[in-house]
Amino acid sequence: MRWRTVGAVWLAIAIPVLAQRDFLTADEADQIRVAQEANLRLKLYVHFAEQRMSLLKQLTAQDKPGRSKFIHDTLEDFTKIIEAIDTVADDALKRGAAVDEGMAAVASAEKVLLVELERIEESKPKDAGRYQFVLTTAIETTRDSLEMSLEDLKERKAEVLTKAREEKKEREALMTPEDAAERRAADKKTAEAETKKKAPTLRRKGEVVKQP
Repeated sequence: MRWRTVGAVWLAIAIPVLAQRDFLTADEADQIRVAQEANLRLKLYVHFAEQRMSLLKQLTAQDKPGRSKFIHDTLEDFTKIIEAIDTVADDALKRGAAVDEGMAAVASAEKVLLVELERIEESKPKDAGRYQFVLTTAIETTRDSLEMSLEDLKERKAEVLTKAREEKKEREALMTPEDAAERRAADKKTAEAETKKKAPTLRRKGEVVKQP
């Protein structure tokens, strides 16, 4: 990546210093909102993660004053992007959406990204103490995400659904009996509405069935 491009990304990430930083730039967030389909979102997040890695490689290659702050923040943003990838994948699997294409892109990219992160750690930068914790977190998060990305999607879907059921039980255990009853009634109504919406029919549009 050219320095001009890297510099633009650097500035876009570094501008909101005093406010709570978002891990995506405004333009990136807009792209994610437009990409409703899970595979597209996964590929976008992969692209953003690769951009952050290009920035990290540029920052660690040049010994410039104050770089440790930018390295620290970029590593934090990188980690959140990887976490977003896992969230999108799990949500899609929970809904029964196909994510084979997106997950193939994720697995391929994360293999490279993990090697690059480990290379940064092994190079032992002199200012590493200022961002070692977030670097370690980024490595561990990417390694865990890669393991899930390489997992059989059917098995991962089963794990996601099991976890969702367990979390639901835990939430219900904290509810009052009245709240739990209301939640079950609402869930039942939602399920019935979905069933009616998806119910197949052989009738043509506008056709009325005559009652015997």
